[in-house]
Amino acid sequence: MRPLSTIAWLSVLALGGAAAYRLGPWWENDHDKPPPYEVATLGRGSIVAKVTASGTLSALVTVQVGSQVSGRIKELHADFNSQVKKGQLIAKIDPQLFGAALEQARANYTAAQGDLLKAKVQAQDADRQLARQKSLAGQNLVAQADYDTAQANADVAKAQIAVSSGRLEQARAALHQAEVNLTYTTIESPIDGVVISRNVDVGQTIASSMQAPILFVIAEDLHNMHVDTSVAEADVGKLQAGMKATFGVDAYPNERFEGYVRQIRNSPQTVQNVVTYDAVIDVDNPELKLRPGMTANVTFVYAERPDALRVPNAALRFKPAPDAADPRAAARAPGGATATRTAAKPADPKSHKRTVYVLRDRKPAPVEITTGITDGSFTEIVGGPLSDGDTVITDTAGGPKPASPQGMQPMRRIM
Repeated sequence: MRPLSTIAWLSVLALGGAAAYRLGPWWENDHDKPPPYEVATLGRGSIVAKVTASGTLSALVTVQVGSQVSGRIKELHADFNSQVKKGQLIAKIDPQLFGAALEQARANYTAAQGDLLKAKVQAQDADRQLARQKSLAGQNLVAQADYDTAQANADVAKAQIAVSSGRLEQARAALHQAEVNLTYTTIESPIDGVVISRNVDVGQTIASSMQAPILFVIAEDLHNMHVDTSVAEADVGKLQAGMKATFGVDAYPNERFEGYVRQIRNSPQTVQNVVTYDAVIDVDNPELKLRPGMTANVTFVYAERPDALRVPNAALRFKPAPDAADPRAAARAPGGATATRTAAKPADPKSHKRTVYVLRDRKPAPVEITTGITDGSFTEIVGGPLSDGDTVITDTAGGPKPASPQGMQPMRRIM
């Protein structure tokens, strides 16, 4: 038999290639190419659950010093940042008008005293006239009308004593008011502290007809301050009195200050339909770095797990296409066996059930887990069939890739 020529061999190879091309779909099973997914390997690490809020620093006790009387500021004995003592003179209102009013009130009081004395003398004279008329009437030497007139004059004189006594009391009260008003021209500090605001200058006229004008604002002690924070209603249930809080201020961007929650007030604050509650934080300020009015960015740590089994929150948000999931594998562990493994930590009362997806038979399979606290990026797993080293689906290929902090294996693509 003659060997095949070169042309014959080329013809056989061409026919074989065409047959292989036609049989390609049968030879290669498309089922062996699952959709690409991004997965992450579960690991252990720290989870710190926080609540953040903003607030304003202020002194524990702040007193607004006003004026009870109107007048012109004659003297100022305190300025911004002045240290003052209780009872110290800090301002003086021109007392001339009030001194003149006091003199007039004193004169009126003296006149009222003279009126009372006059009324008493007139009453005594009326009593003598009545006694005389009574004696003569007993002897039938005067008419009854004259006797009645004497009786009436005596009664009027007694009434005049009462009227004069009342006017004397009014004069005494007016005199006391004038004395008090004169003392109000001297403005004294009501507490020991530091002046944080001065609102008047020498020569300025203040009016207190409707309300007392504010001259100074004095803080009692800036070594102890507090922060009033606005906590959202969704987070207020996570806070409690005595809880530690840390905060920073823009003046010292590289420093963190500490304080403790003193109280969570029940009064709601509603701004544009957003309800917040005031959480008051006591803060020590030994170096006087913190000042009233500073904005504080506060962080409350309400739960912490130093060695928690963590799942990225992207895995909790992932939902496969309806035709891509394998519902039959929902109760099987990642290795294919029935799920029997659970996390060692008991479930938190605030935990709840969630569903994540793992790759099983080249399809996403749902796995139910019990989650605990979260820090916004990762969530604690407190129950379920997953354990350290298992992988979960976080996204389809091409989706955003979340960061992989310490304790969590980097995400990789499954083709």
